[in-house]
Amino acid sequence: MAVLTGAALAAGGAAAVAAQAAPKIVVKDGLTQPVFSYADAIREHVYVESSVDSDRDGRLDRVNVDIIRPKESDAGLKVPVIMDESPYYDNVGRGNESERKTYDAAGNPVKFPLFYDNYFVPRGYAFLAVDMVGTTRSDGCPTSGGPSDVLGGKAVVDWLNGRAKAYKPDGTPAKATWTTGRTGMIGKSYDGTLANGVAATGVKGLETIVPISAISSWYDYSRMNGVKYWTDEQPGLADVVDTDPPAKCAAVNADLDQGEDDATGNYNAYWRTADYRHGTIGDVRNVRASVFAYHGVNDLNVKDDHFAKWWGALAQRGVRRKVWLSQRGHVDPFDIRRDLWVDTLHAWFDHELQKIGNDVLKQPRADIEVGPDQWITQSDWPSRTARTLPLRPGADGSLGLRPAARGSEASFTDAPGPRNDGYTEGEMVTDPATAQPYRLAYVSGELPVTARLSGTPDARLRIKLDRPTSNVTALLVDYGDDTRVDYLGPGSGIQTLTTEDCHGESTPTDDACYKQTRTRTVTSSVNVVARGWLDAQNRTSLSNPTPLTPGKYYGVRWQTLSQEYLLKKGHRLGLVIAGTDADYNTETPTGATVTVDLASSSIGVPVTAATGDGATALAAPEARTPWRGPSKVVLPRQERNLY
Repeated sequence: MAVLTGAALAAGGAAAVAAQAAPKIVVKDGLTQPVFSYADAIREHVYVESSVDSDRDGRLDRVNVDIIRPKESDAGLKVPVIMDESPYYDNVGRGNESERKTYDAAGNPVKFPLFYDNYFVPRGYAFLAVDMVGTTRSDGCPTSGGPSDVLGGKAVVDWLNGRAKAYKPDGTPAKATWTTGRTGMIGKSYDGTLANGVAATGVKGLETIVPISAISSWYDYSRMNGVKYWTDEQPGLADVVDTDPPAKCAAVNADLDQGEDDATGNYNAYWRTADYRHGTIGDVRNVRASVFAYHGVNDLNVKDDHFAKWWGALAQRGVRRKVWLSQRGHVDPFDIRRDLWVDTLHAWFDHELQKIGNDVLKQPRADIEVGPDQWITQSDWPSRTARTLPLRPGADGSLGLRPAARGSEASFTDAPGPRNDGYTEGEMVTDPATAQPYRLAYVSGELPVTARLSGTPDARLRIKLDRPTSNVTALLVDYGDDTRVDYLGPGSGIQTLTTEDCHGESTPTDDACYKQTRTRTVTSSVNVVARGWLDAQNRTSLSNPTPLTPGKYYGVRWQTLSQEYLLKKGHRLGLVIAGTDADYNTETPTGATVTVDLASSSIGVPVTAATGDGATALAAPEARTPWRGPSKVVLPRQERNLY
């Protein structure tokens, strides 16, 4: 009896020691701690079977998934997943330094771009770098945001939750036994776009997404209200991300070319397949994941209407959400407020994926940059106290709150310009007091107080044409000397330095260190605050254009891009109405003369107090003294940075 009892006690003691040694996530002050070895982490890859055959070879596309996870996840530790699905891993690369993945002789990853793996794996996460269908080591053909791009990523989330098949390199089945199934998707540009798209399928297990400068509708990426930003955008982007021989996906690219319908600029059934707000594959009504979004309000690649429309639809559904908005162009927040971004992202993922009750959702919902490195917080976006000022053009060239006298008219021509592609924004905003045949310009008096534009301006014009249609541009302009973020210049608002800092653990093949940046500013006397474009025949429908009867007045209304911007005391606001924008439209000017009924036209500008939430007394009086404004304005065309 004594011997048996001693043996039992020994066995029980061993079990207790084993239980104490079981790997577990360590939390301190509401945050996971770096207790797992990055150097010893498991690095592997599998092929997840998708539901699509995008290259039409008779076999379902397999999606390459490169994985790094704590070694303890092979010893009972269950970890959530942070996933960056990207088409850029073997072409333009990821991040400000254009990093690519690298592999060992067995084909397993030894370098993952960006800091996500270095930082989060030691804290008890798996990181997955997923090759979008048709790119890098995945099967298939890319479709520039179309169904196969999205459904490939959805298949990975399904696999992580036991609903899809995957295979190891030797062909044997691969099971994700090491994960909780809770997945967060993150990424900038195309990567963040895929996060939006997968979330819009409503896939179970996708707990949160962090879309950075992301697209929510590919029609809106290619054009606005029938006016094209680029020609051959869809097959052109597919060619960039596909490094296979061109013949492989030639037929698919031909379908992209036909589907985008550059001849009309209309929204059609093709565009609906790549619309994540109200599309056939994804719909915002399906979103069950929380959303932590970032966007630059001056991003003229992925323009900020993608964020604004997505955010508004999420708000209507009560989706848990948070946002950062900066004054930059197409720039990652890691290269703007690096330390705070990493800390906030850490808290967000811990709350949403590890289910740790920290205070990240108790913080203000919106962080907003209103000037160079000048940030404020507010309870939501746009400001709940913003009220819309209807600014009206006057027959004398003024811009104010009073409508022009009934019968007041002014005209411009959607003319070819010196380069046969319209006029540049610099030409449009130069010396607004001087009449030009290709534009109308109206300017307020000096603003009596500093206020903040928060939201989306709304152009409402009553026009008649002498031809069936015309391209129409509306620009809201700030005239006044100031130092601003140089979002049009090199780097779209940042300058990359030679010094580095590190976030996470490193190995000889994958360090956690990245070049630091600083804000690039420009001092100027003019800035275009908001931009909007319209093909007049698309005034009532993006799908069914209705040409205008020459000589007849029509009401047209469209929103500009959204904005967060300080309207400073002593500056003047300008409204420029013109034809084809040579900087951001690839349209041929129609040559139409556009007559504007000034008494029935306005632009609504949402304004609030200069900082935070609160009412404002801003009013824009009509200019009462002669004022000419800056001459020979030259505005750089913002670089198109894909990554």
